[in-house]
Amino acid sequence: MKKTVRKDHMSDIKALTQSVYGEMSQDGDIDTIVDTYFAEDFVEHEEIPGLAETGRDIPKVMFRMMRGAIPDMRAEIELLIAEGDKVMAYGAFVGTHSGEFMGMPASGQAVRIPFADILQWRDGKISGHWGVSDVSSMFAGGA
Repeated sequence: MKKTVRKDHMSDIKALTQSVYGEMSQDGDIDTIVDTYFAEDFVEHEEIPGLAETGRDIPKVMFRMMRGAIPDMRAEIELLIAEGDKVMAYGAFVGTHSGEFMGMPASGQAVRIPFADILQWRDGKISGHWGVSDVSSMFAGGA
């Protein structure tokens, strides 16, 4: 039997997705943001080279690294599509590369890191993430 998803549910998870990206774009405490929006049994489906962390520790470490390198980072969402319990977000993280990132010293340059994420929602929390981002665009030095 096919599960019926209410239209208001889809707008709810799209609004929650906007909130997550919006809060990650501010100076709020990353641990609090992740603990608020990510399920305790969160699963990261994207392979992230060099990270030994699991579960909710992955977004905590990633966003700390990104904020350390790009303190004025903000997410610019260009497209949100909801289907069932998932939201696809397409956009870019933008800001000024002011700190070290993955061994690369600060350049002082404006950067734009395009991304495509799929967030799976359950009971108002992100239970899974699949994504791709073009972090290499930082190393190419262009925004």
